[in-house]
Formats: sequence, structure tokens, C-alpha cells
Amino acid sequence: MSAIDSYESYKNLPSLAGVSDFPRAAGPGLSIEDCVERLKRYHYCLHRFWSTALARLTAEPVYELKMGLSHHAYLVSEHVSLLRDRVAEMRHPPLGLDKIPDPNFAVLFDEILMSASAEELLTGLYEVVLPELDEALHRHLQDTNPLADAPSVRILRIILPEIADMIEWGNAALDALKAERNDLQNDALKSWRDELMTLFVAAGGLDGTEEAEEAEFDAKYAGKPWQYDKSPKRDERFPDPFNQGVHAEEFLYSDKYAEKDKVLMMYFKRIREIDVPEMMASILYEMSTATGDEEGGGQAWTFYRDMTRQLWDEARHAMMGEVGFAKLGVDWGKLVMINHTWAKGLNEQLTPRERHAVLWFIEQGLMNKTGKRFEWEVGKASGDEFAELIQDYDWADEVLHARIGRDWYVKDFESVKEAADYGSKCWDSVMADWEQWKKDGLTEHRNWWPDLYTAVCKIRGEEPDPETLAFDESYASTRADLKRISASG
Repeated sequence: MSAIDSYESYKNLPSLAGVSDFPRAAGPGLSIEDCVERLKRYHYCLHRFWSTALARLTAEPVYELKMGLSHHAYLVSEHVSLLRDRVAEMRHPPLGLDKIPDPNFAVLFDEILMSASAEELLTGLYEVVLPELDEALHRHLQDTNPLADAPSVRILRIILPEIADMIEWGNAALDALKAERNDLQNDALKSWRDELMTLFVAAGGLDGTEEAEEAEFDAKYAGKPWQYDKSPKRDERFPDPFNQGVHAEEFLYSDKYAEKDKVLMMYFKRIREIDVPEMMASILYEMSTATGDEEGGGQAWTFYRDMTRQLWDEARHAMMGEVGFAKLGVDWGKLVMINHTWAKGLNEQLTPRERHAVLWFIEQGLMNKTGKRFEWEVGKASGDEFAELIQDYDWADEVLHARIGRDWYVKDFESVKEAADYGSKCWDSVMADWEQWKKDGLTEHRNWWPDLYTAVCKIRGEEPDPETLAFDESYASTRADLKRISASG
């Protein structure tokens, strides 16, 4: 038995603050150089995952996939932040985190980014990248000295459970999608996955610890022209995406209607927030890929982390509305016409900076007397505990978002008023032609409120209130903040 094996702590107290036993702490481990090299490879893969998720989020029509990509983009943004901070502690300024660790990585992620289907996207991210990353992080824990490299160990232990959850979600999503495909299609998907794996082999593994092997990669997409699609897409549960026939705010802020009925409009407002991630993803992707003096380029990483947190919060809000309707037994896909016109207009007509201006302007409006506190009070007064709960958290989230806006948007203006005026002006400039959409046959702006209200009254066992049933205000002439607008914008 060696000296270190026989060493005992004082009175058998737990040794070395619980981070290791003595034999492991006395053993070999990764040098700073080797550790940083691995961390940079993890960072690159996670950053590209983040960017790819955002790039595909808006144009992905399936709601559940949008929500999953929103969540995982946020988780990964936190992982990237942890790795950036750790590399900065390890004698490595400048960090060099913008460098591609291996050219095969760039090809692999370009192939996934440009893939033609949701099945391919999920296969690349959740059957190739994340399992390889999971294996590399576990190997790092085995190879590094747990005492000397305790800060890295802590970070990896934070990341690993979330990676496992992401893989589980991705596998379940893929199983559901594959069930709708034939064997030939699924065989082709497996062959493509195997092709992607050869790029990691050619790079010596994700962490670079294996012998690199030459491999010929038969690119299906990488190297070809690719155009970022920032036009929101929706699945069949959104049959009338241009519908602006029900002005939720006019109903909500009126003193004519009961709080328990206003809750229905709040659930609609929450699930309608699906368009905020669709819009924010375009800000983040376009700014993060801008170069030189292009619009919005050169932002600090903390900007992207904070904004991705906000994107995820907005996705959560949409899902809270979904849960609200599900809890009532309401088929929202048939009874509630959730539009995409706000995100579509901003994405297609404004620059990333202008979109950010509108986002901040709206967030500021949510802090006034008809904002988030009011919605929480409505939820509380309604007797619906779930409505009260979600509005409590929604209010807290929006306070955070207002702070994010002050940190990253208002700072570029002489005053808050100037920032607000610019945001309102940008929103005014978006052409939202209520009448033209109707003329073009895109929507009838049907007032779907009576059907929803009648269905809920039936569930409650109540007779509809005639005045509530008769609500018929649209967005034809006012924005969501009740500002008057013209028919052409």
C-alpha cells in the first residue's frame, strides 16, 4: 500500500472538501493546455448548437419543436457562458473562442444547419452532436484531476444532466416523427447520421482525444447556398394565422366584463406569445452572424445570453397559455385563432436593431397600470388559481425583460424617451394591412370569441352573458397597446 493510500484525514472527517479522495487527487490529470483545448471544443459545439437552433426555430412549423428549440437554445447559452468564464480563468486571454477547433466541425454543423427537414435537424443535433458531447464530458471527468481542476469539474457536472435531458427530449421527438415516415425514409436518415459521425472521426472525436482518421464525407447540404428563413411558419393547429379579428386588450381592459372571462383572453395573449421567440430568434441569429459594420454585429456574448433567456421566457409564456386552455378542456387549435402577423411583419420589414427597439418599447408598456400587475390582479380576482400563478411569474419575467432592455438597448440612446420614441416609430413603420389581408383572401378576420366563450360556458354549466358574448372589437384600427393606427399600418 502506498503512502497516499494509507493517508487518513483528521478523525476520519471527509477529506478534501468532498471533491475527491486522496489517491485520485494525487494522481495525474489534464494540463492547463490540454484542459483548455477540450473546453474550447465543447464551447464551439455548444455555440453552434445554439446558433443552429435559433436559425431553424422561426421557420419550423411544429409548435412543440419550436418550444423545444427555444428551451434548448437557452440551456446551451448558459453552458456557453460557463465555458467562456472558465477558459478566461485559465491563463488564456484573449480567449480565442471564435476560432474553429477543427475544420470538420464547421462542415458538420453547416450540414445540420442547412438540412432539409425537422427529422434531419433533430438527428444531427440530438443523435450525433449531443451524445458525442455527453461522452466527451464524461471522459473529461475521468481524465482530469478532480482537485486541481475542480472548477471545470463543477461546470461539467452542471452541464451534463441538462445534456441528458435534451437528448431524451430529442430522442422522443424523433421517435414521434419517424413513426410517420416509411422504412426507406428512416433508412436514409440513418445513413445521413452515419455520414455525420465520420466528421467527428476525422476530427479525432469531439474532444480530440482519439486518433484522427481520414474520412470522405459525402456532403448533402454543406457548401451549397443557404438562405436564412425568418418568416414564421405554423402547423395545422394555426389555420388562420393572419386573423386579427379579436382585440384581446380591448376586452381585457374594459370594466364591462367579468374577471373569469378575462382569463380566457389572458390565456389567448399568453399562447399568442409564440411569435416573440419567432421574432427574437431572428434578432439573435442575424446579429450573431453579422460581420464588420453590419446591423447589430459585434455584441458581447452576455447580450446573446440575456436575450436568449428572454426568448425562452416568452416560449414558456406561450406554453402557460396552452396549459390554461388544456386545463379548461378547450381545443385551442379549433376555437382560438392565433396569428403570426406581429413576428412576420417585424422579421420581414425591420432590421434586427429596429426589431429590438419594438420589443423593448412593448416591454416598457407592460410595466404601466394596464400591464402585468393588472393581469395578475385579474387572475387573482377571477378565482382561477392557475391564472393567478402564471400571471405572477409572467409579471416577474417582464420586469427582468425590461431590465435586459435597459442594459442592451437603452444604453445606445441619450434618454429613455428617445429610446421609446424610436421603438414606437419602428412599430408604426411596420405595414400591417388589415384590409389588404382580407382582400387577398388570407383571412376573414373572423370574430372567434363567441365560439370560445360559448364553449367555455358549456364546460362551466353556465348560460353565456349576452354582453360578453357580443364582444366584437378587432385590431383593424388600434395596436395591441391601444394606439390608433391607419388601415395600412
